[in-house]
This record gives sequence, structure tokens and C-alpha cells, in this order.
Amino acid sequence: MGEGPINQNLQNELRATSFDCSEVPMLRHAAVAGYFYQGTADALKKQVQGFIISGANKVKARGILAPHAGLMYSGAVAGAVYSSIDLPDTFILIGPNHTGLGASVSLMSGGRWETPLGTVDIDEPLAAAILEESSHIHADTLAHLREHSLEVQLPFIQYFKHKFKIVPLQMLDTRLEICLDVGRAIATAVKEREAQDAEHESGLRKVLIVASSDMSHYERAVTAKEKDSKAIHQILNLDPEGLFRTVRDYGITMCGYGPAVVMLAACKALGASHAELIKYANSGDVSGDYEQVVGYAGIVIM
Repeated sequence: MGEGPINQNLQNELRATSFDCSEVPMLRHAAVAGYFYQGTADALKKQVQGFIISGANKVKARGILAPHAGLMYSGAVAGAVYSSIDLPDTFILIGPNHTGLGASVSLMSGGRWETPLGTVDIDEPLAAAILEESSHIHADTLAHLREHSLEVQLPFIQYFKHKFKIVPLQMLDTRLEICLDVGRAIATAVKEREAQDAEHESGLRKVLIVASSDMSHYERAVTAKEKDSKAIHQILNLDPEGLFRTVRDYGITMCGYGPAVVMLAACKALGASHAELIKYANSGDVSGDYEQVVGYAGIVIM
């Protein structure tokens, strides 16, 4: 639902240039504008606005789970979850690597990202701090060039905020030990950042950790909901290991379970105590086809 394989020629070309991608700060151009979402600023703002819930009660969140399909399918869930939180100044965006490009765990440590709504700077000091905390995380740009799972989060944030920064991280290696280590590294870096903020500024600039994931893929709607409820239960229990085991044991095709495990591990280390399911839906709610759906969940961790 809005996802497709990368062109093999492009993949080979990008791999051939990977030796210098991780070193040069760059403007990362929008890869899926006009495909996953509207391609002009006015049209995109109007599209996102249609998914925003006016007057929603907003909470201070440590993390969220948000979907990343084409906005026509998953935008209602993404809009609901972003409408329900106070948005901070920095967002750590963690997503699955669908293209297979780049390092096993790829963090783009410098530069800017572009959408039709404008450009967003990477929080380079926070990115550097995260890199220092784990040998499993690599400074890498290649993984991000054509990947959509983080890009589609930006229009929702840009709708609400004009100035913010991001730390984008893509995951190919989703072994449990890797996910837990990356979560620990993120939590340590965020704690250091917020301690500095508390010392030098009047208030904390909390960092929001965003796990980008769709839920079950191409199942009958009733089966997808049954499977997804098992994964959602583990997320609501703030149990990263439980989520990992549940996805594996029940064959749940949740594409971003690794990023979700990372987000949960980091949020728990940062003192999160509870979670709330904001909205669950599937692609059949838009297409009318409930025989092969993709599920979407929006969850807030507090």
C-alpha cells in the first residue's frame, strides 16, 4: 500500500557511490513526494490538514509508534497520533530499511532533509552523541536516500512546527541484542542532552522518539487485527523483548518491529510508565478491499 521495490539499476549505482555518502553533509531531497503524499506545498498541507484532529487533547510523550504507508491509506492514523502530542524541538526518527542500501544500522549524522513544506536540519550534536554510545550504529547517508519510512513522518511534524530538528536512523539489523543496544544508546544520549538543557535553560527541550512502522501486511482484515492486537498488547505493556518474541512467534509481518523495540527500550530507560493506543485502522478502510490489508497503529508512550 504505497510501497514498492527500489529499481535495481539505481540500487547498484547508489552502492557504487557509498564510499563517500557518510562523510559529506548534504541536502537529502524528498524521495517519495508526489507518490506517497502530495507533491506540492499547498496540496500537501491540505492533505495533512484533512487528517488532523482539531481540539485533540495533547500529552507530553516520550515516544510514539506511527505508520508510514502512503498518506491516503495511513494518514488518518498518523494524523491522530501527531494531533495527540505536544511536539518538542527534536525528533529521533527510527524506521525500517526497505531498500537494503547502506549500513546495518544507519544514522545520517549531518545535513538537511527536504519535503514540499520546507527543509529540516539534522540535530548534529545529538546524532554524534548517539553514534558515540554504540558500535552498532554507523554514520551513513546511503540508507536514507530512497527510503520512505522516515520521510512520510515529516509533513505531519511540519504542519504543526516551523522549527525543529531530526536525527534519522534506519535499521536493517533487527536482532534483539542490536535493538536493545541501540535503544540504550539513544536513551543515554537523550539523558545527557536533557541534563544540559536543564542546567543551561529554563525548561527541558524533550526529545520525541518516533518508531515508524506499519502492522500486518496483506492479510485478511480480521486476521490482521487479531495478529496486530498481540503486538499492540506488548507495546502497551512497554515490553520490548515481549514485542520481539510476539512478532517472531506469531509470524506478524510488522515491518518496523525493530524500530519499535528500540523506541520502547529507550523510552523505558528514560522513565516511561504507560502507553495508549490512539487509533488502529487498515488499508481496507480506504480501498474497500478487506481480503488483503495492511494494518496501521498509532500509539503514544508517556
